[in-house]
Amino acid sequence: MPPGTGGMKKTTGPVWLFFACLTIVLPIVLAQIPQAKTNVREKEKQILDKILQPNLYDRRIRPSGANGTDGPTIVVINLMFRSFPTISDNKMEYSTILTFREEWLDERLKYNDFNGKIKYLTLTDPYKVWMPDLFFSNEREGHFHDIIVPNVYVRIFPNGAVLYSIRISLTLSCPMNLKLYPLDRQTCTLSMISYGWTTEDLVFQWKQIDPVQVARNMHLPRFILEKFQTDLCNSITNTGEYSCLKVNLLFKREFSYYLIQIYIPCCMLVIVSWVSFWLDSNAVPARVSLGVTTLLTMATQTTGINNSLPPVSYTKAIDVWTGVCLTFVFGALLEFALVNYASRSDAHREKLKKQRRQWEMERERDQQAMVMEAAAAAAIVESRMDDGSTTFAMKPLPRLRNDGITLDKSRPLHSSYDFHLGIRSSSVGNNSNCWRSWISKFPSRSKRIDVISRIIFPVMFALFNLIYWSTYLFREGSEEE
Repeated sequence: MPPGTGGMKKTTGPVWLFFACLTIVLPIVLAQIPQAKTNVREKEKQILDKILQPNLYDRRIRPSGANGTDGPTIVVINLMFRSFPTISDNKMEYSTILTFREEWLDERLKYNDFNGKIKYLTLTDPYKVWMPDLFFSNEREGHFHDIIVPNVYVRIFPNGAVLYSIRISLTLSCPMNLKLYPLDRQTCTLSMISYGWTTEDLVFQWKQIDPVQVARNMHLPRFILEKFQTDLCNSITNTGEYSCLKVNLLFKREFSYYLIQIYIPCCMLVIVSWVSFWLDSNAVPARVSLGVTTLLTMATQTTGINNSLPPVSYTKAIDVWTGVCLTFVFGALLEFALVNYASRSDAHREKLKKQRRQWEMERERDQQAMVMEAAAAAAIVESRMDDGSTTFAMKPLPRLRNDGITLDKSRPLHSSYDFHLGIRSSSVGNNSNCWRSWISKFPSRSKRIDVISRIIFPVMFALFNLIYWSTYLFREGSEEE
């Protein structure tokens, strides 16, 4: 072994041990030393100042197409309906509060995200970047929300994608078909179209996932939002074809409100008008007051219903209902007029009958006196003839009744044979006899009219309800399909 070799072995051992300890302790020591942190907010400011320089970015120029081509800029749209404050039948419009979002790609706005530390940049002034010229074609009124700050923002992502979001309130027109009102369904639209850019430069598209959202637990006044459907509605004019999107909102009218406010009160008024059939025909003030009051109440309710709806040229379902109910109430009032006339006619007839009875009694007394005088004269003649031994056969004088014509007691007063056809029908005769026997319980015509009205009016009203509900409910179901 050469001299010095053993010495090298002794010196290398401590050196390697030193370096091993240094590799373990040094990271721990360096970790304890405070390092300078990256100021992300300062980096965001620098990035915005860089990408929005006037000499590099011009908001008047639209972004290029997909993959940097010369094609149209693709703008992806989605909506979120937050509420529907009003849906007006009279003005044929509806109002909504919604969150409107647009997304597009502008490669001029790309930037470094510093290894994911910057997810996106947020702008509160949307006019610093290019914006699509979208407008709502069926808008009547609209405004932005500025409390506490303007409810709008623009997010710029590292790849150049831009997200524009704003909260707005809109009042939009909604032409309605009210033929089935209040059993109807209405389809209202929200149309969005480009104003200046044609489809060669700008194309709107719906977001593939959840293009339209509706806030949870949203309650509509008198309506239910059954469903919504997205669609395209490109518009072609003299200046070119413009990209258009629309949302069809299907609203079903809440019928329970109208059942409580209109249908049940109308039924009650019609039934109350029938109470006059159960009052005495001589209770003129009570029956007149009841008939006029129900008629005026029904007319007032009909006027209130029509005032809340626009004047249309066709007949609505509610018009049929109120018109028939008004006719029933008016018919009950006319029935009393007929009863009053029949009552006065019955009174006049009874008076004539009494006079006729008195006249017949006087006439019968005169006839009896004449018979007695004739019998006395015959007896005198007979006695004189007996004295002259001459006999004459004398026939008794017939007894005259009414007009002096002899009545045969054996002749029946009523015949069961038909006067015109001469055919006897047992079934019809039995039914007519039952009807006559029941009607004969009520001697006066006025009472008979009231009793018949108690049956006819409810039966006709029930028949009308059957036809009405079956007709309009069937039409509602067919239109829904």
